[in-house]
Amino acid sequence: MEQTLALRHFHQMLDAIIADIFTPTKIPYPVIVTRLIGATLLVAGIGYEREIKSRAAGLRTHMLVSLSAALFAIIAIEVAAGPDFGDTVRLDPLRIIEAVTAGVAFLSAGFIIFNQGKIRGMTTGAGIWLAAATGLSVGFGYWGIGLAAAVFGLLILVALRWFEGAWELKGDT
Repeated sequence: MEQTLALRHFHQMLDAIIADIFTPTKIPYPVIVTRLIGATLLVAGIGYEREIKSRAAGLRTHMLVSLSAALFAIIAIEVAAGPDFGDTVRLDPLRIIEAVTAGVAFLSAGFIIFNQGKIRGMTTGAGIWLAAATGLSVGFGYWGIGLAAAVFGLLILVALRWFEGAWELKGDT
Protein backbone atom coordinates (compact mmCIF):
# COMPACT_ATOMS: atom_id res chain seq x y z
CA MET A 1 0.00 0.00 0.00
CA GLU A 2 2.78 2.44 0.96
CA GLN A 3 4.70 1.51 -2.16
CA THR A 4 1.65 2.20 -4.37
CA LEU A 5 1.16 5.59 -2.71
CA ALA A 6 4.84 6.48 -3.25
CA LEU A 7 4.60 5.36 -6.88
CA ARG A 8 1.48 7.47 -7.42
CA HIS A 9 3.23 10.47 -5.84
CA PHE A 10 6.23 9.91 -8.12
CA HIS A 11 4.00 9.83 -11.22
CA GLN A 12 2.27 13.05 -10.13
CA MET A 13 5.64 14.76 -9.74
CA LEU A 14 6.76 13.46 -13.12
CA ASP A 15 3.54 14.68 -14.75
CA ALA A 16 4.03 18.11 -13.14
CA ILE A 17 7.61 18.32 -14.44
CA ILE A 18 6.57 17.31 -17.96
CA ALA A 19 3.71 19.84 -17.89
CA ASP A 20 6.16 22.53 -16.78
CA ILE A 21 8.62 21.69 -19.55
CA PHE A 22 5.91 21.74 -22.21
CA THR A 23 3.97 24.75 -20.96
CA PRO A 24 1.18 25.70 -23.37
CA THR A 25 2.30 28.52 -25.66
CA LYS A 26 0.55 31.04 -27.87
CA ILE A 27 2.82 30.04 -30.75
CA PRO A 28 2.77 26.29 -31.41
CA TYR A 29 6.07 24.56 -30.62
CA PRO A 30 6.70 23.48 -34.26
CA VAL A 31 6.36 27.14 -35.34
CA ILE A 32 8.73 28.24 -32.57
CA VAL A 33 11.35 25.72 -33.66
CA THR A 34 10.88 26.70 -37.32
CA ARG A 35 11.36 30.39 -36.47
CA LEU A 36 14.54 29.62 -34.52
CA ILE A 37 15.92 27.53 -37.36
CA GLY A 38 14.87 30.13 -39.94
CA ALA A 39 16.48 33.02 -38.07
CA THR A 40 19.68 31.01 -37.79
CA LEU A 41 19.79 30.00 -41.44
CA LEU A 42 18.81 33.37 -42.94
CA VAL A 43 22.00 35.02 -41.69
CA ALA A 44 24.27 32.11 -42.60
CA GLY A 45 25.24 33.76 -45.89
CA ILE A 46 26.25 36.98 -44.15
CA GLY A 47 28.22 35.07 -41.53
CA TYR A 48 29.86 32.92 -44.18
CA GLU A 49 30.97 35.98 -46.13
CA ARG A 50 32.54 37.40 -42.98
CA GLU A 51 34.10 34.00 -42.26
CA ILE A 52 35.83 33.69 -45.64
CA LYS A 53 37.16 37.22 -45.17
CA SER A 54 38.67 36.05 -41.84
CA ARG A 55 36.76 38.57 -39.75
CA ALA A 56 36.41 38.32 -35.97
CA ALA A 57 32.70 37.57 -36.20
CA GLY A 58 31.97 34.88 -38.73
CA LEU A 59 29.39 32.23 -39.42
CA ARG A 60 28.82 30.99 -35.88
CA THR A 61 28.69 34.44 -34.32
CA HIS A 62 26.16 35.78 -36.82
CA MET A 63 24.00 32.68 -36.47
CA LEU A 64 24.09 32.82 -32.66
CA VAL A 65 23.20 36.52 -32.60
CA SER A 66 20.23 35.93 -34.91
CA LEU A 67 19.11 32.88 -32.95
CA SER A 68 19.29 34.84 -29.70
CA ALA A 69 17.34 37.77 -31.09
CA ALA A 70 14.64 35.43 -32.43
CA LEU A 71 14.42 33.74 -29.05
CA PHE A 72 13.99 37.09 -27.30
CA ALA A 73 11.18 37.99 -29.72
CA ILE A 74 9.42 34.67 -29.19
CA ILE A 75 9.72 34.96 -25.43
CA ALA A 76 8.29 38.50 -25.60
CA ILE A 77 5.26 37.21 -27.53
CA GLU A 78 4.76 34.35 -25.09
CA VAL A 79 5.12 36.51 -21.97
CA ALA A 80 2.78 39.16 -23.39
CA ALA A 81 0.19 36.45 -24.13
CA GLY A 82 0.77 34.73 -20.77
CA PRO A 83 -1.06 35.12 -17.51
CA ASP A 84 -2.36 38.52 -16.48
CA PHE A 85 0.02 40.02 -13.94
CA GLY A 86 -2.39 42.80 -13.02
CA ASP A 87 -1.25 46.38 -12.67
CA THR A 88 2.08 45.47 -11.08
CA VAL A 89 3.78 44.36 -14.32
CA ARG A 90 3.47 45.98 -17.73
CA LEU A 91 4.57 43.91 -20.67
CA ASP A 92 5.88 45.75 -23.70
CA PRO A 93 7.43 43.67 -26.50
CA LEU A 94 9.06 46.83 -27.88
CA ARG A 95 11.33 46.83 -24.84
CA ILE A 96 12.73 43.53 -26.11
CA ILE A 97 13.69 45.21 -29.37
CA GLU A 98 15.36 48.03 -27.44
CA ALA A 99 17.21 45.58 -25.18
CA VAL A 100 18.44 43.47 -28.09
CA THR A 101 19.50 46.59 -29.97
CA ALA A 102 21.46 47.89 -26.98
CA GLY A 103 23.10 44.53 -26.34
CA VAL A 104 24.06 44.03 -29.97
CA ALA A 105 25.39 47.59 -30.23
CA PHE A 106 27.69 46.79 -27.32
CA LEU A 107 28.73 43.52 -28.96
CA SER A 108 29.28 45.21 -32.33
CA ALA A 109 31.43 47.89 -30.76
CA GLY A 110 33.77 45.15 -29.62
CA PHE A 111 34.55 44.29 -33.24
CA ILE A 112 35.53 47.84 -34.17
CA ILE A 113 39.24 48.51 -33.84
CA PHE A 114 41.16 51.74 -34.27
CA ASN A 115 44.73 50.88 -35.16
CA GLN A 116 47.46 52.94 -36.83
CA GLY A 117 45.04 55.64 -37.90
CA LYS A 118 42.59 53.19 -39.51
CA ILE A 119 39.21 52.00 -38.35
CA ARG A 120 38.53 48.30 -38.93
CA GLY A 121 35.53 46.12 -38.15
CA MET A 122 32.73 48.52 -38.98
CA THR A 123 31.25 46.19 -41.60
CA THR A 124 31.45 43.23 -39.24
CA GLY A 125 29.74 45.26 -36.51
CA ALA A 126 27.02 46.28 -38.95
CA GLY A 127 26.61 42.63 -39.99
CA ILE A 128 26.09 41.61 -36.37
CA TRP A 129 23.46 44.30 -36.01
CA LEU A 130 21.74 43.09 -39.18
CA ALA A 131 21.84 39.52 -37.88
CA ALA A 132 20.04 40.63 -34.71
CA ALA A 133 17.42 42.59 -36.63
CA THR A 134 16.86 39.61 -38.93
CA GLY A 135 16.48 37.34 -35.94
CA LEU A 136 13.98 39.70 -34.32
CA SER A 137 11.99 39.86 -37.57
CA VAL A 138 11.70 36.10 -37.88
CA GLY A 139 11.16 35.65 -34.14
CA PHE A 140 8.18 37.98 -34.29
CA GLY A 141 6.92 36.09 -37.36
CA TYR A 142 7.85 38.60 -40.06
CA TRP A 143 9.62 36.12 -42.32
CA GLY A 144 9.42 38.27 -45.46
CA ILE A 145 11.11 41.21 -43.77
CA GLY A 146 13.84 38.98 -42.35
CA LEU A 147 14.44 37.29 -45.69
CA ALA A 148 14.59 40.59 -47.56
CA ALA A 149 17.03 42.03 -45.01
CA ALA A 150 19.30 38.97 -45.17
CA VAL A 151 19.33 38.98 -48.99
CA PHE A 152 20.01 42.72 -49.16
CA GLY A 153 22.74 42.39 -46.53
CA LEU A 154 24.47 39.63 -48.46
CA LEU A 155 24.18 41.63 -51.71
CA ILE A 156 25.74 44.63 -50.00
CA LEU A 157 28.64 42.55 -48.71
CA VAL A 158 29.35 40.73 -51.97
CA ALA A 159 28.26 43.02 -54.81
CA LEU A 160 29.45 46.26 -53.28
CA ARG A 161 32.82 44.74 -52.39
CA TRP A 162 33.28 44.02 -56.10
CA PHE A 163 32.10 47.52 -57.01
CA GLU A 164 34.45 49.14 -54.48
CA GLY A 165 37.35 47.09 -55.81
CA ALA A 166 36.55 47.77 -59.45
CA TRP A 167 36.33 51.50 -58.84
CA GLU A 168 39.17 51.54 -56.31
CA LEU A 169 36.97 53.34 -53.81
CA LYS A 170 38.67 51.96 -50.71
CA GLY A 171 40.63 49.09 -49.30
CA ASP A 172 39.37 45.81 -47.88
CA THR A 173 36.62 46.16 -45.22
